[in-house]
Amino acid sequence: MSYLLALDAGTGSIRAVIFDLTGRQVAVGQAEWKHLSVENVPGSMEFDLATNWQLACQCIRQALERAGLSGANIKSIACCSMREGIVLYDQYGDAIWACANVDARASREVAELKEIHNDQFESEVYDVSGQTLALSAMPRLLWLAHHRPDIYRNAATITMISDWLAARLSGWLAVDPSNAGTTGMLDLFTRDWRPSLLDMAGLRADILSPVKETGSVLGEVTKEAAQESGLREGTPVIMGGGDVQLGCLGLGVVRPGQTAVLGGTFWQQVVNLPQVRTDPEMNIRVNPHVIPGMAQAESISFFTGLTMRWFRDAFCAEEKLIAERMGMDTYSLLEEMAARVPAGSHGVMPIFSDAMHFKQWYHAAPSFINLSIDPEKCNKATLFRALEENAAIVSACNLAQISRFSGVKFDSLVFAGGGSKGALWSQILSDVTGLPVRVPEVKEATALGCAIAAGVGAGLYDDMAATGERLVKWSREFTPNPQHRELYDEMMQKWQAVYADQLGLVDSGLTTSMWQAPGLVRDTRPSP
Repeated sequence: MSYLLALDAGTGSIRAVIFDLTGRQVAVGQAEWKHLSVENVPGSMEFDLATNWQLACQCIRQALERAGLSGANIKSIACCSMREGIVLYDQYGDAIWACANVDARASREVAELKEIHNDQFESEVYDVSGQTLALSAMPRLLWLAHHRPDIYRNAATITMISDWLAARLSGWLAVDPSNAGTTGMLDLFTRDWRPSLLDMAGLRADILSPVKETGSVLGEVTKEAAQESGLREGTPVIMGGGDVQLGCLGLGVVRPGQTAVLGGTFWQQVVNLPQVRTDPEMNIRVNPHVIPGMAQAESISFFTGLTMRWFRDAFCAEEKLIAERMGMDTYSLLEEMAARVPAGSHGVMPIFSDAMHFKQWYHAAPSFINLSIDPEKCNKATLFRALEENAAIVSACNLAQISRFSGVKFDSLVFAGGGSKGALWSQILSDVTGLPVRVPEVKEATALGCAIAAGVGAGLYDDMAATGERLVKWSREFTPNPQHRELYDEMMQKWQAVYADQLGLVDSGLTTSMWQAPGLVRDTRPSP
């Protein structure tokens, strides 16, 4: 039988996932990794190239062993990764520096670029690339030029982390649009680099590597990589891409107007745009899809999954013990408790992530508003339901922003990721948005999308979009409860007003923002 291997580099771990040609997950090898903070460099998160390559090889061997396969059974491999993480190479193609997506060392450089160009440069960057300076590569490259000129001078090529993995396997360097688009240096419309942006930032434009579309052949596994990983020398290495875009491929979200909510540590609301365009208000990020010629509007809800984990670990020790004795997941027990709380959670209003404002992006201090001292109404079950309702409200606000500039009218949502495991949360998302919500069976959508790209590049599948649609299987569908819609609309309006006031407390220095974008100048932020 033929098998495909996806090497998926996330923020917190690396996974090697093997699929058969029907899209069935056969085995997975996984290892956690950590990013290194540099002493006296606030916000730095460097990517440990040597250790992390060893972990990647370890995961490949582990997945092969668990599947009872040899490297010869793998017909092709592709790599995907967290976006924004970048890798620099010297003239010999050896990686000399890398940072993870969470690296935030370049706050001063972001502020300097905005000050020098009076925001005009950032507007041009956004109009061309769909990105702002906050998460892009250019401020990080400027930081290197200022603080590590030895690295900057020796840099000959730049890629993303998924491309680094592919280069370690094949010896060839290239980037794909879906991941490289997050650098802020790639043109959304041509799906190629825009060197003039680097020139405007005072950066070298001679470090841009070739661009190859997802699903195209990059090279073959080298003898050295085969010995290290257990793969067969000569196995085709295919261009992969960004985790969210490949996740959409694995979910069959490949046609204009299709929409997905991806519920993990961060929640992403992703909409396939009928035509490539950006948001005139610069609220929403726009990225190249892995489907050639297509772009995606993407809004982000901050720390949604992390907030739920914090609540579980900080307040629910008793529920964790009960769930363990019952042989069930703690979140499932908390959802059972929350299901007995009326819609609206007795007016309790969580303040965590704001709706997305990509140009001037920051959040209020974490809090719960409108608590009561009635233990029958205000308790752990109520707070847990309130958090789930609030996540759905933030998603609905973000989707409304996308609809306003894109003209897309949603008819349904795909809900995937860890959040979609909860039936209550899926129903709440349907009730708040007023849309049917479909939940897929696949738990590794990003890895599956990556495997589809590997199969297309090896000639095992004809077309990425058609294969994504064919392989996705649906687990459940939720339809909105009309009795709850009016209540949630009213809650959304109140939350938006209260959140604006909470941001005012941050502006006045009375509370501390949960997160703010690097180089942010808050007093110019438009009203929500």
